[in-house]
Amino acid sequence: MKIVLLESLGVPDALLNECARPFVEAGHTFEAYPKDTDPKVQLQRAADADVIMLANMPLSGEVISGCSNLKFIDVAFTGVDHVDLAAAKAKGVTVSNAAGYSTQAVAELSLCMMLSLLRNVPQVGERCRNGGTKDGLVGSELRGKTVGIVGAGAIGTRTAQLCAAFGCKVLAYKRHVKGDEPDFMTFVSLDELLAQSDIVSLHCPLNDESRGMINRETIAKMKEGALLINAARGPVVDSQALADALNSGRLGGAGIDVFEMEPPVPQDHPLLHAKNTIVTPHVAFATAESMEERCHIVFDNLKAWMDGAPVNRVL
Repeated sequence: MKIVLLESLGVPDALLNECARPFVEAGHTFEAYPKDTDPKVQLQRAADADVIMLANMPLSGEVISGCSNLKFIDVAFTGVDHVDLAAAKAKGVTVSNAAGYSTQAVAELSLCMMLSLLRNVPQVGERCRNGGTKDGLVGSELRGKTVGIVGAGAIGTRTAQLCAAFGCKVLAYKRHVKGDEPDFMTFVSLDELLAQSDIVSLHCPLNDESRGMINRETIAKMKEGALLINAARGPVVDSQALADALNSGRLGGAGIDVFEMEPPVPQDHPLLHAKNTIVTPHVAFATAESMEERCHIVFDNLKAWMDGAPVNRVL
């Protein structure tokens, strides 16, 4: 079979080659390319591929349909909304993701943003560099805060666990509560969570229900001065509505790792200029440890699929 990696997995070549070696030794072809979002370039590189590997780069129906031998898409990412699943389904292509690789990384950055906002870290850093003091910038502790977790999958649950360890009361919302969830989360309706939480942290997938979930109407239900963390997907939030709430003082701050587009983010994006907002260019998932983990996962996915027992299957 021909296996084509369409973008870097963010690991040293030595590790990538180590993971690919068993497949090459078994007679399969492995080709790795730098990221290129042009569908024509992608199609040129993968036209005769049996397997496409990629991370969070968009993979269109045009490319999927144009790859005549394609049988398996191996996504080195948790979310798969950047892959045209309808086109994959129509072609009978199996799709697996790298579930679990970034759970700790995303949870830690979410806590980092909460703590940085509460302790005014960007502001006091600037103040210190300019010869100033803490006056007027004394912050608050995370301990004792009510944190609302929207989307209590693996990442949301780990974030909730870390918040609980800091002494927070943790509320959570998800579409389907099974009854076997950890006892450090109390499940409530979304409206109740928004109304009671000092900090709302988003960890839900992007779907028809979650798109635009945080908008002018739902922001109006949040506590005055509450903080919002988005390490989920950009389109879950109406960016202009959030920026307006931050600039008016309705909300106290935000930590934003994801936008409507992949970085680079346009310089006129409203959240880049909103008050008390920490922005990062979609880095929550990216640590040395998580990149190594996902590399192993995608090659394990490939082996399982070749063995006829696909794992982490989303389609």
